[in-house]
Amino acid sequence: MKRAALTLILLVVSVSCRLLAQTGQSASVQQQLLGTWKLVSYVREEVASGAKSDVMGAHPSGYISYGPDARMTVIIVGSDRKKPAGPVATPDEAEALIRSMLAYAGSYTVDSAARTVTHQIDVSWDESRTGVSLVRHYNLEGDRLTLRTEPSNDPATGTRTIRTLIWEKVK
Repeated sequence: MKRAALTLILLVVSVSCRLLAQTGQSASVQQQLLGTWKLVSYVREEVASGAKSDVMGAHPSGYISYGPDARMTVIIVGSDRKKPAGPVATPDEAEALIRSMLAYAGSYTVDSAARTVTHQIDVSWDESRTGVSLVRHYNLEGDRLTLRTEPSNDPATGTRTIRTLIWEKVK
């Protein structure tokens, strides 16, 4: 009886320690994510062929920010955006500007065991992502953060792709 009780206590302590360690790892990763990151590259890879191409041009610009309140925002714009000719964009100019950007905001959670960060989207620039949870596999190396999507249909092309974004910490 005493042996069974001792075994049960050791099991509970062991599981508790593992959970605390995982929580600590998630908190540590969340601490490393905090702040603003500038986009370095954004590449898609077609699942079927393996072909790679730039998303939104060779030199897109953008930022992603992770806050201590578990809120996040992201905005990315294409590399060849043109300013409107006048003080107000024409319908064609406005359409081109909207088609060459993406932005959303919401909350985020970190799963350090799976090495994922999930964005729960509250608002998006074109409503296509609003109410959706987006899982991103992360890799943190110094001041570089790599986020990789799950295989999914590319919002711009409809082709099944994996998109990889590399970010650099803003100091």
